[in-house]
Amino acid sequence: MQSKVDKLEEENAALEKEKEGWEAERKRLATWKVRCLDSVDKLNKRIGELEEDYEDLRDKYDGAVGELDDLKNSVIQEHINGFEKGLQQATFFHPDVDVSDSRFDVDKDIVDGKLVRKDEGDAEEVEEKAIKEERKADEAAEVAHDLAE
Repeated sequence: MQSKVDKLEEENAALEKEKEGWEAERKRLATWKVRCLDSVDKLNKRIGELEEDYEDLRDKYDGAVGELDDLKNSVIQEHINGFEKGLQQATFFHPDVDVSDSRFDVDKDIVDGKLVRKDEGDAEEVEEKAIKEERKADEAAEVAHDLAE
């Protein structure tokens, strides 16, 4: 019986030792739990701050985009005003020029002394086209001259 009592006391001591180990582990895990909960709170707070910063930046961006649009419109309006001023001056200095004439087209440029559309291509293409037109005109003049004789 004594051996059973000794054995029981040994098992009891082992259980106590194991219980102390589990208690230490429980305390350690409790501190980890507290740390994790603190981290979650800190992260949620940081997320809130970042969302506020994002909203502030978004408002600034929207304001900058609106201001940029206003500036673009102002530049365009200044170009239009300058062009109209130039037309007024042209009619002042050359009253015989009618700027409302349908032949007056702001989409045309002067290339090699000729009025051509901007979208007809680059200068080389325009020049080649002008040369071809001159040849056709010369040929037509020759044909007309031959017919006249």
